[in-house]
Amino acid sequence: MDELLTWLEQLPFWKNLSQEEKDRTLSLSVIREYEKGNILHATDGDCLGLAMVLSGSVRAYMMSEEGREITLYHIHDGEWDVLTASCIMYQITFDTQMVIEEESRILIVPTTALARLKEENIYVRSFIYEALTERFSDVMWTIQQILFYGIDQRVAAYLVHRAEEQGYSLSDAGGTKGSAGGAGGDDPVIMVTHEEIAREINTAREVVARIVKHFINDGLVETGRGKVKIKDPRRIYELAGDLI
Repeated sequence: MDELLTWLEQLPFWKNLSQEEKDRTLSLSVIREYEKGNILHATDGDCLGLAMVLSGSVRAYMMSEEGREITLYHIHDGEWDVLTASCIMYQITFDTQMVIEEESRILIVPTTALARLKEENIYVRSFIYEALTERFSDVMWTIQQILFYGIDQRVAAYLVHRAEEQGYSLSDAGGTKGSAGGAGGDDPVIMVTHEEIAREINTAREVVARIVKHFINDGLVETGRGKVKIKDPRRIYELAGDLI
């Protein structure tokens, strides 16, 4: 219970709740553990409530009529999502699904608590709509990338972001090929498949394979089974352009 309260106190609206509202929210909220691949939220599932990722990672996506997943955004440590409680916002008809990307612990304020807070407390209502605005900004950014940026630029930007997650700084590579500002200057190696890249940048695996082949021919990367090694960090960074 102490851990649960500690996390609840980090919610922006917590200090503006009455003691009765705090006690009710504390009694109804839970921390759950999820394995990689578990579905956190589905369009035809129960309305979950406010979800806050304590550790791990969650991917939000939509499914096209052809069955292709379109990644919308990710939720990481310390971030929350309210689209998992869209059933309490009658104006929202935006269907998303959420899957656990890695083993995660998630705080859930269920709809039974959140719906009442939304109706009774202006601060909670304001928080919900501000959070929705931020999420829709994420979605619009994804749509903008799909509509206005080339696949090669999107693949390069993805590689830059993944390298940065591993402690490399491709922007520091300067003019020296192979110097990526991390791991002792070794070339960044990213463990990822063509299918995973395609899912993240919202295109077909075959398209990603074709772009990666061009990168190989140009001396930008090398590939192995389930991995991509960045051989020319400076050019990959420059190719990513304003997507980073």
